[in-house]
Amino acid sequence: AVATLQTLYSKALFAESTTRPNIVFIMADDMGYGDPGCYNADSKAPTPNINRLAREGIRFTDAHAPAAVCVPTRYGLMTGRYPFRMKTGRGPLIAEDRLTVARLLREQGYRTGMVGKWHLGVDHEKDPQPNQILGGGPAQRGFKTFFGIPASLDIPPYYYIRGNQAVAPPSLKIGASNTDGWTRIQGAFWREGGIAPGYKHEEVLPTFTAEAEAFLKAASPGKPFFLYLALPAPHTPWLPLKPFLGKSKAGIYGDFVAQVDDTVGRVLEVLDNRKLAENTIVIFTSDNGPVWYDADEKKFGHASTGPFRGMKGDAWEGGHRMPFVVRWPGVAKAGSTSDVTICHTDFLATAADVLDVTVPEGQGQDSVSFAAVLKDGSKKQNRETTIHQSSGRVLALRSGDWKLIPSLGSGGFSQPRKERPVKGGPKGQLYNLRTDPGETTNLYLENPELVTKLSKQHAEITGR
Repeated sequence: AVATLQTLYSKALFAESTTRPNIVFIMADDMGYGDPGCYNADSKAPTPNINRLAREGIRFTDAHAPAAVCVPTRYGLMTGRYPFRMKTGRGPLIAEDRLTVARLLREQGYRTGMVGKWHLGVDHEKDPQPNQILGGGPAQRGFKTFFGIPASLDIPPYYYIRGNQAVAPPSLKIGASNTDGWTRIQGAFWREGGIAPGYKHEEVLPTFTAEAEAFLKAASPGKPFFLYLALPAPHTPWLPLKPFLGKSKAGIYGDFVAQVDDTVGRVLEVLDNRKLAENTIVIFTSDNGPVWYDADEKKFGHASTGPFRGMKGDAWEGGHRMPFVVRWPGVAKAGSTSDVTICHTDFLATAADVLDVTVPEGQGQDSVSFAAVLKDGSKKQNRETTIHQSSGRVLALRSGDWKLIPSLGSGGFSQPRKERPVKGGPKGQLYNLRTDPGETTNLYLENPELVTKLSKQHAEITGR
Protein backbone atom coordinates (compact mmCIF):
# COMPACT_ATOMS: atom_id res chain seq x y z
CA ALA A 1 0.00 0.00 0.00
CA VAL A 2 2.82 2.41 0.87
CA ALA A 3 4.52 1.67 -2.47
CA THR A 4 1.26 2.52 -4.24
CA LEU A 5 0.96 5.79 -2.32
CA GLN A 6 4.55 6.66 -3.12
CA THR A 7 3.84 6.14 -6.82
CA LEU A 8 0.79 8.38 -6.53
CA TYR A 9 2.79 11.17 -4.94
CA SER A 10 5.72 10.82 -7.33
CA LYS A 11 3.39 11.78 -10.19
CA ALA A 12 2.87 15.23 -8.67
CA LEU A 13 4.68 18.14 -10.31
CA PHE A 14 8.18 18.87 -9.04
CA ALA A 15 9.95 22.20 -9.02
CA GLU A 16 13.23 23.00 -10.70
CA SER A 17 16.39 22.05 -8.83
CA THR A 18 17.15 24.39 -5.94
CA THR A 19 19.02 24.56 -2.65
CA ARG A 20 16.06 26.07 -0.83
CA PRO A 21 15.19 24.11 2.31
CA ASN A 22 12.36 21.62 2.42
CA ILE A 23 9.77 22.34 5.12
CA VAL A 24 7.84 19.82 7.20
CA PHE A 25 5.30 21.36 9.57
CA ILE A 26 3.78 18.88 12.04
CA MET A 27 0.82 20.10 14.05
CA ALA A 28 -0.52 17.91 16.83
CA ASP A 29 -4.14 18.34 17.89
CA ASP A 30 -4.98 19.21 21.52
CA MET A 31 -1.48 18.47 22.87
CA GLY A 32 -0.41 20.50 25.88
CA TYR A 33 2.79 22.41 26.62
CA GLY A 34 3.61 19.95 29.39
CA ASP A 35 3.15 16.74 27.38
CA PRO A 36 6.56 16.54 25.62
CA GLY A 37 9.39 15.61 27.93
CA CYS A 38 11.56 18.39 26.51
CA TYR A 39 9.12 20.87 28.06
CA ASN A 40 8.28 18.97 31.21
CA ALA A 41 10.85 16.72 32.86
CA ASP A 42 8.05 15.17 34.93
CA SER A 43 5.83 14.33 31.93
CA LYS A 44 4.22 10.91 32.23
CA ALA A 45 4.07 10.52 28.43
CA PRO A 46 7.20 9.25 26.62
CA THR A 47 8.14 11.55 23.71
CA PRO A 48 11.66 10.55 22.62
CA ASN A 49 11.25 11.77 19.05
CA ILE A 50 9.93 15.22 19.95
CA ASN A 51 12.73 15.39 22.51
CA ARG A 52 15.19 14.52 19.75
CA LEU A 53 13.96 17.47 17.68
CA ALA A 54 14.59 19.73 20.67
CA ARG A 55 18.12 18.35 21.12
CA GLU A 56 18.84 18.92 17.44
CA GLY A 57 17.09 22.27 17.09
CA ILE A 58 15.68 25.27 18.93
CA ARG A 59 12.93 25.05 21.53
CA PHE A 60 10.64 28.05 21.93
CA THR A 61 9.25 28.54 25.44
CA ASP A 62 6.88 31.43 24.68
CA ALA A 63 5.16 30.23 21.50
CA HIS A 64 1.42 30.61 21.06
CA ALA A 65 -1.49 29.45 19.01
CA PRO A 66 -3.58 32.41 17.84
CA ALA A 67 -6.60 30.69 19.40
CA ALA A 68 -7.34 28.11 22.06
CA VAL A 69 -9.42 25.89 19.75
CA CYS A 70 -8.91 24.10 16.43
CA VAL A 71 -10.57 26.05 13.62
CA PRO A 72 -9.36 29.60 14.32
CA THR A 73 -5.81 28.44 15.03
CA ARG A 74 -5.61 26.69 11.65
CA TYR A 75 -6.89 29.80 9.95
CA GLY A 76 -4.17 31.86 11.61
CA LEU A 77 -1.47 29.36 10.68
CA MET A 78 -2.46 29.19 7.01
CA THR A 79 -3.11 32.91 6.42
CA GLY A 80 -0.90 34.83 8.86
CA ARG A 81 -3.99 36.63 10.13
CA TYR A 82 -5.61 36.63 13.54
CA PRO A 83 -8.73 34.47 13.45
CA PHE A 84 -11.02 37.24 14.68
CA ARG A 85 -10.63 38.56 11.12
CA MET A 86 -12.03 35.30 9.71
CA LYS A 87 -15.56 35.17 8.38
CA THR A 88 -17.90 32.90 10.29
CA GLY A 89 -20.44 30.40 9.07
CA ARG A 90 -20.39 27.18 7.08
CA GLY A 91 -18.39 26.40 3.98
CA PRO A 92 -14.81 27.36 3.13
CA LEU A 93 -13.38 29.77 5.71
CA ILE A 94 -10.35 30.96 3.74
CA ALA A 95 -11.36 33.37 0.98
CA GLU A 96 -10.35 32.40 -2.52
CA ASP A 97 -8.11 35.45 -2.94
CA ARG A 98 -6.42 35.02 0.45
CA LEU A 99 -2.71 34.17 0.45
CA THR A 100 -1.86 30.98 2.33
CA VAL A 101 1.52 29.55 3.30
CA ALA A 102 0.93 26.74 0.81
CA ARG A 103 0.14 29.16 -2.01
CA LEU A 104 3.21 31.27 -1.22
CA LEU A 105 5.51 28.25 -1.28
CA ARG A 106 3.90 26.74 -4.37
CA GLU A 107 4.42 30.02 -6.23
CA GLN A 108 8.08 29.75 -5.24
CA GLY A 109 8.38 26.34 -6.86
CA TYR A 110 7.67 24.11 -3.88
CA ARG A 111 5.85 20.81 -4.18
CA THR A 112 3.11 21.35 -1.60
CA GLY A 113 1.28 18.55 0.15
CA MET A 114 -1.06 18.29 3.09
CA VAL A 115 -1.94 15.19 5.06
CA GLY A 116 -4.43 15.22 7.91
CA LYS A 117 -7.13 17.37 9.45
CA TRP A 118 -8.19 20.45 7.46
CA HIS A 119 -11.07 21.85 9.56
CA LEU A 120 -11.36 25.07 7.57
CA GLY A 121 -14.43 24.11 5.58
CA VAL A 122 -15.11 22.67 2.14
CA ASP A 123 -18.17 22.88 -0.07
CA HIS A 124 -20.71 20.08 0.54
CA GLU A 125 -18.77 19.03 3.66
CA LYS A 126 -21.75 17.47 5.41
CA ASP A 127 -23.19 15.58 2.44
CA PRO A 128 -20.48 14.81 -0.14
CA GLN A 129 -21.70 12.81 -3.12
CA PRO A 130 -19.72 10.39 -5.32
CA ASN A 131 -17.35 12.25 -7.69
CA GLN A 132 -18.53 15.63 -6.37
CA ILE A 133 -15.93 18.43 -6.26
CA LEU A 134 -15.47 19.67 -2.69
CA GLY A 135 -14.33 23.21 -3.37
CA GLY A 136 -12.62 25.64 -1.04
CA GLY A 137 -10.36 23.06 0.60
CA PRO A 138 -6.61 22.46 0.55
CA ALA A 139 -6.60 21.61 -3.16
CA GLN A 140 -7.90 25.11 -3.92
CA ARG A 141 -5.84 26.94 -1.29
CA GLY A 142 -2.31 26.10 -2.43
CA PHE A 143 -1.74 22.38 -1.88
CA LYS A 144 -0.84 20.27 -4.91
CA THR A 145 -1.81 17.09 -3.05
CA PHE A 146 -4.14 16.50 -0.12
CA PHE A 147 -5.30 13.46 1.77
CA GLY A 148 -7.21 13.96 4.97
CA ILE A 149 -10.42 14.50 6.86
CA PRO A 150 -12.66 17.58 6.81
CA ALA A 151 -12.83 18.17 10.57
CA SER A 152 -11.95 16.65 13.95
CA LEU A 153 -12.17 12.92 14.48
CA ASP A 154 -15.13 13.33 16.84
CA ILE A 155 -17.24 15.43 14.42
CA PRO A 156 -19.39 13.65 11.81
CA PRO A 157 -19.61 12.85 9.02
CA TYR A 158 -16.55 10.63 8.99
CA TYR A 159 -14.83 10.17 5.62
CA TYR A 160 -11.55 10.74 3.81
CA ILE A 161 -10.88 13.30 1.09
CA ARG A 162 -8.21 12.86 -1.57
CA GLY A 163 -7.55 15.96 -3.62
CA ASN A 164 -10.96 17.58 -3.87
CA GLN A 165 -13.26 14.54 -3.69
CA ALA A 166 -14.49 12.17 -1.01
CA VAL A 167 -12.75 8.80 -1.25
CA ALA A 168 -16.10 7.26 -0.30
CA PRO A 169 -19.19 9.22 0.81
CA PRO A 170 -20.39 8.76 4.41
CA SER A 171 -23.33 6.58 3.40
CA LEU A 172 -23.53 4.58 6.64
CA LYS A 173 -24.33 5.54 10.24
CA ILE A 174 -22.33 5.12 13.44
CA GLY A 175 -23.46 5.62 17.03
CA ALA A 176 -21.81 7.86 19.59
CA SER A 177 -18.87 6.65 21.66
CA ASN A 178 -17.71 7.39 25.20
CA THR A 179 -15.32 5.91 27.73
CA ASP A 180 -16.14 5.07 31.34
CA GLY A 181 -14.02 6.91 33.87
CA TRP A 182 -13.64 10.07 31.80
CA THR A 183 -15.83 13.11 31.17
CA ARG A 184 -18.18 13.08 28.20
CA ILE A 185 -15.67 14.91 25.96
CA GLN A 186 -12.65 12.78 26.89
CA GLY A 187 -11.62 9.19 26.21
CA ALA A 188 -12.84 7.44 23.05
CA PHE A 189 -15.41 10.17 22.49
CA TRP A 190 -17.08 10.79 19.15
CA ARG A 191 -20.52 11.95 18.08
CA GLU A 192 -23.03 9.84 16.17
CA GLY A 193 -23.44 10.50 12.48
CA GLY A 194 -22.57 9.49 8.96
CA ILE A 195 -19.53 7.36 8.23
CA ALA A 196 -17.93 6.03 5.05
CA PRO A 197 -17.81 2.25 4.48
CA GLY A 198 -14.61 0.82 5.92
CA TYR A 199 -13.75 3.95 7.89
CA LYS A 200 -12.38 3.14 11.36
CA HIS A 201 -11.48 5.88 13.80
CA GLU A 202 -8.50 4.02 15.26
CA GLU A 203 -6.95 3.66 11.80
CA VAL A 204 -6.94 7.36 10.90
CA LEU A 205 -3.67 8.34 12.62
CA PRO A 206 -1.76 5.30 11.22
CA THR A 207 -3.21 6.00 7.77
CA PHE A 208 -2.02 9.60 7.88
CA THR A 209 1.40 8.46 9.05
CA ALA A 210 1.69 6.16 6.01
CA GLU A 211 0.54 8.96 3.69
CA ALA A 212 3.16 11.33 5.08
CA GLU A 213 5.86 8.70 4.66
CA ALA A 214 4.78 8.13 1.06
CA PHE A 215 4.88 11.85 0.29
CA LEU A 216 8.42 12.11 1.65
CA LYS A 217 9.63 8.94 -0.06
CA ALA A 218 8.45 10.35 -3.39
CA ALA A 219 10.57 13.49 -2.97
CA SER A 220 13.45 14.10 -5.34
CA PRO A 221 16.73 15.38 -3.85
CA GLY A 222 17.31 19.04 -4.61
CA LYS A 223 13.66 19.72 -5.43
CA PRO A 224 11.95 21.50 -2.54
CA PHE A 225 8.76 20.38 -0.87
CA PHE A 226 6.44 21.57 1.86
CA LEU A 227 4.52 18.98 3.86
CA TYR A 228 1.86 20.12 6.30
CA LEU A 229 1.07 17.13 8.50
CA ALA A 230 -1.98 18.03 10.57
CA LEU A 231 -2.41 15.15 13.00
CA PRO A 232 -5.87 14.30 14.38
CA ALA A 233 -4.34 13.35 17.74
CA PRO A 234 -4.17 13.39 20.69
CA HIS A 235 -7.57 15.05 20.20
CA THR A 236 -10.50 12.79 21.05
CA PRO A 237 -11.25 10.02 20.41
CA TRP A 238 -8.23 8.75 22.34
CA LEU A 239 -7.58 5.51 20.50
CA PRO A 240 -3.99 4.35 21.02
CA LEU A 241 -3.14 1.16 19.14
CA LYS A 242 -2.23 -1.95 21.11
CA PRO A 243 1.56 -1.40 20.94
CA PHE A 244 1.11 1.93 22.75
CA LEU A 245 -1.33 0.84 25.47
CA GLY A 246 0.38 1.24 28.82
CA LYS A 247 3.35 3.09 27.32
CA SER A 248 2.63 6.12 29.48
CA LYS A 249 1.61 6.72 33.07
CA ALA A 250 -1.11 9.17 32.06
CA GLY A 251 -3.84 6.76 30.97
CA ILE A 252 -5.00 6.38 27.40
CA TYR A 253 -4.39 10.08 26.80
CA GLY A 254 -0.71 9.69 27.57
CA ASP A 255 -0.61 6.52 25.48
CA PHE A 256 -2.07 8.44 22.54
CA VAL A 257 0.58 11.14 23.01
CA ALA A 258 3.16 8.36 22.78
CA GLN A 259 1.63 7.24 19.47
CA VAL A 260 1.78 10.82 18.17
CA ASP A 261 5.45 10.88 19.08
CA ASP A 262 5.95 7.63 17.16
CA THR A 263 4.48 9.30 14.06
CA VAL A 264 7.00 12.13 14.48
CA GLY A 265 9.74 9.51 14.70
CA ARG A 266 8.63 7.81 11.51
CA VAL A 267 8.71 11.12 9.64
CA LEU A 268 12.24 11.78 10.92
CA GLU A 269 13.29 8.27 9.94
CA VAL A 270 12.21 8.79 6.32
CA LEU A 271 14.08 12.10 6.19
CA ASP A 272 17.19 10.35 7.52
CA ASN A 273 16.92 7.37 5.18
CA ARG A 274 16.35 9.59 2.13
CA LYS A 275 19.24 11.85 3.20
CA LEU A 276 16.86 14.79 3.26
CA ALA A 277 17.29 15.80 6.90
CA GLU A 278 20.22 18.18 6.39
CA ASN A 279 18.20 20.42 4.05
CA THR A 280 14.81 20.17 5.77
CA ILE A 281 13.27 22.49 8.34
CA VAL A 282 11.10 20.42 10.68
CA ILE A 283 8.64 22.21 12.93
CA PHE A 284 6.58 20.51 15.63
CA THR A 285 3.81 22.23 17.56
CA SER A 286 0.17 21.88 18.65
CA ASP A 287 -2.96 23.82 17.78
CA ASN A 288 -4.20 24.48 21.32
CA GLY A 289 -4.17 23.09 24.83
CA PRO A 290 -5.54 19.71 25.97
CA VAL A 291 -8.83 18.70 27.53
CA TRP A 292 -7.20 17.91 30.85
CA TYR A 293 -8.86 18.87 34.12
CA ASP A 294 -7.36 19.47 37.55
CA ALA A 295 -8.76 16.10 38.59
CA ASP A 296 -6.83 14.41 35.79
CA GLU A 297 -3.60 16.08 36.84
CA LYS A 298 -4.10 14.95 40.43
CA LYS A 299 -5.02 11.40 39.40
CA PHE A 300 -2.05 10.80 37.11
CA GLY A 301 0.47 13.32 38.41
CA HIS A 302 0.74 14.61 34.85
CA ALA A 303 0.62 18.37 34.17
CA SER A 304 -0.46 18.39 30.53
CA THR A 305 -0.30 22.19 30.36
CA GLY A 306 2.94 22.36 32.34
CA PRO A 307 3.06 25.26 34.80
CA PHE A 308 0.27 27.16 33.09
CA ARG A 309 -3.30 27.80 34.12
CA GLY A 310 -6.29 26.48 32.22
CA MET A 311 -6.67 24.15 29.23
CA LYS A 312 -8.17 23.99 25.75
CA GLY A 313 -10.56 26.83 24.99
CA ASP A 314 -9.25 29.18 27.67
CA ALA A 315 -7.84 32.68 27.39
CA TRP A 316 -5.42 31.60 30.12
CA GLU A 317 -1.98 30.39 29.03
CA GLY A 318 -2.83 26.68 29.17
CA GLY A 319 -5.22 27.20 26.28
CA HIS A 320 -2.76 28.67 23.81
CA ARG A 321 0.88 28.45 24.97
CA MET A 322 2.29 25.64 22.85
CA PRO A 323 5.31 23.44 22.47
CA PHE A 324 7.14 24.72 19.39
CA VAL A 325 10.35 23.10 18.24
CA VAL A 326 12.26 23.90 15.05
CA ARG A 327 15.10 21.80 13.64
CA TRP A 328 17.08 23.44 10.85
CA PRO A 329 20.46 21.72 10.58
CA GLY A 330 23.38 24.08 10.13
CA VAL A 331 21.23 27.12 10.89
CA ALA A 332 19.28 26.78 14.15
CA LYS A 333 21.70 25.96 16.96
CA ALA A 334 21.19 22.44 18.25
CA GLY A 335 19.94 22.21 21.81
CA SER A 336 19.16 25.92 22.04
CA THR A 337 16.21 27.66 23.66
CA SER A 338 14.48 30.94 22.90
CA ASP A 339 12.09 32.87 25.12
CA VAL A 340 10.94 35.31 22.41
CA THR A 341 7.18 35.55 21.94
CA ILE A 342 6.03 34.00 18.66
CA CYS A 343 2.65 33.01 17.25
CA HIS A 344 1.53 30.45 14.67
CA THR A 345 0.48 33.37 12.48
CA ASP A 346 4.20 34.11 12.10
CA PHE A 347 4.81 31.03 9.95
CA LEU A 348 3.82 32.84 6.74
CA ALA A 349 6.24 35.75 7.17
CA THR A 350 8.98 33.43 8.39
CA ALA A 351 8.65 31.16 5.34
CA ALA A 352 8.78 34.21 3.08
CA ASP A 353 11.84 35.51 4.94
CA VAL A 354 13.63 32.19 4.60
CA LEU A 355 13.03 32.32 0.84
CA ASP A 356 13.87 36.03 0.65
CA VAL A 357 10.51 36.96 -0.85
CA THR A 358 8.02 39.63 0.17
CA VAL A 359 4.52 38.99 1.45
CA PRO A 360 2.16 41.10 -0.72
CA GLU A 361 0.59 44.15 0.89
CA GLY A 362 -2.74 43.38 2.52
CA GLN A 363 -1.86 39.74 3.12
CA GLY A 364 -0.67 38.10 6.33
CA GLN A 365 -0.97 41.33 8.30
CA ASP A 366 -0.54 39.59 11.66
CA SER A 367 2.54 37.62 10.64
CA VAL A 368 5.97 38.60 11.96
CA SER A 369 9.04 36.70 10.82
CA PHE A 370 11.14 34.90 13.41
CA ALA A 371 13.71 33.72 10.83
CA ALA A 372 16.38 35.87 12.46
CA VAL A 373 15.79 34.07 15.77
CA LEU A 374 16.27 30.71 14.05
CA LYS A 375 19.57 31.89 12.63
CA ASP A 376 20.74 33.50 15.87
CA GLY A 377 19.01 32.44 19.07
CA SER A 378 20.20 35.58 20.85
CA LYS A 379 18.07 37.75 18.56
CA LYS A 380 14.93 39.28 19.98
CA GLN A 381 11.59 39.15 18.24
CA ASN A 382 10.12 42.38 16.89
CA ARG A 383 6.55 41.28 17.64
CA GLU A 384 5.17 44.01 19.91
CA THR A 385 1.75 42.54 20.69
CA THR A 386 -0.07 39.24 20.24
CA ILE A 387 -3.78 38.43 20.31
CA HIS A 388 -5.06 35.17 21.80
CA GLN A 389 -8.66 34.11 21.07
CA SER A 390 -10.59 31.85 23.43
CA SER A 391 -13.38 29.45 22.52
CA GLY A 392 -15.80 32.06 23.87
CA ARG A 393 -14.25 34.63 21.49
CA VAL A 394 -12.57 36.52 24.31
CA LEU A 395 -9.53 38.28 22.82
CA ALA A 396 -6.61 38.51 25.22
CA LEU A 397 -3.71 40.89 24.49
CA ARG A 398 -0.05 40.12 25.16
CA SER A 399 2.40 43.02 25.23
CA GLY A 400 5.88 42.36 26.54
CA ASP A 401 5.65 40.79 29.98
CA TRP A 402 2.01 41.82 30.37
CA LYS A 403 -1.21 40.09 29.42
CA LEU A 404 -4.62 41.74 29.45
CA ILE A 405 -7.84 39.72 29.38
CA PRO A 406 -10.71 42.22 29.01
CA SER A 407 -13.18 40.12 31.03
CA LEU A 408 -13.31 37.82 34.03
CA GLY A 409 -13.18 34.02 33.93
CA SER A 410 -11.45 31.61 31.56
CA GLY A 411 -13.47 32.59 28.50
CA GLY A 412 -13.32 28.94 27.54
CA PHE A 413 -13.66 25.44 29.01
CA SER A 414 -12.40 25.93 32.56
CA GLN A 415 -14.66 27.10 35.34
CA PRO A 416 -15.55 29.83 35.91
CA ARG A 417 -16.02 30.58 32.22
CA LYS A 418 -17.57 33.98 32.87
CA GLU A 419 -17.75 36.18 35.93
CA ARG A 420 -19.63 39.40 36.41
CA PRO A 421 -17.61 42.24 37.90
CA VAL A 422 -18.58 43.23 41.42
CA LYS A 423 -18.72 46.80 42.65
CA GLY A 424 -15.21 48.02 43.29
CA GLY A 425 -13.68 44.90 41.77
CA PRO A 426 -11.72 44.42 38.54
CA LYS A 427 -13.51 44.37 35.22
CA GLY A 428 -10.80 42.30 33.59
CA GLN A 429 -7.54 40.49 34.25
CA LEU A 430 -3.95 41.71 34.10
CA TYR A 431 -0.99 39.44 34.67
CA ASN A 432 2.77 39.87 34.60
CA LEU A 433 3.84 36.65 32.88
CA ARG A 434 7.50 37.15 33.68
CA THR A 435 6.92 37.06 37.43
CA ASP A 436 3.63 35.14 37.41
CA PRO A 437 3.46 32.71 34.45
CA GLY A 438 0.75 30.73 36.22
CA GLU A 439 -1.59 33.76 36.20
CA THR A 440 -2.30 33.51 39.91
CA THR A 441 -2.38 37.23 40.79
CA ASN A 442 -4.69 39.64 38.99
CA LEU A 443 -3.02 43.08 38.94
CA TYR A 444 -5.84 44.87 37.11
CA LEU A 445 -6.76 47.27 39.92
CA GLU A 446 -3.15 47.99 40.89
CA ASN A 447 -2.16 49.24 37.42
CA PRO A 448 -4.92 51.49 36.03
CA GLU A 449 -2.61 53.42 33.68
CA LEU A 450 -1.24 50.20 32.19
CA VAL A 451 -4.76 48.81 31.80
CA THR A 452 -5.75 51.97 29.92
CA LYS A 453 -2.69 51.74 27.66
CA LEU A 454 -3.20 48.05 26.87
CA SER A 455 -6.94 48.53 26.40
CA LYS A 456 -6.19 51.19 23.80
CA GLN A 457 -3.79 48.84 21.99
CA HIS A 458 -6.41 46.11 22.15
CA ALA A 459 -9.06 48.37 20.60
CA GLU A 460 -6.72 49.55 17.86
CA ILE A 461 -5.96 45.96 16.80
CA THR A 462 -9.32 44.28 17.25
CA GLY A 463 -11.80 47.13 16.84
CA ARG A 464 -13.42 46.11 20.10
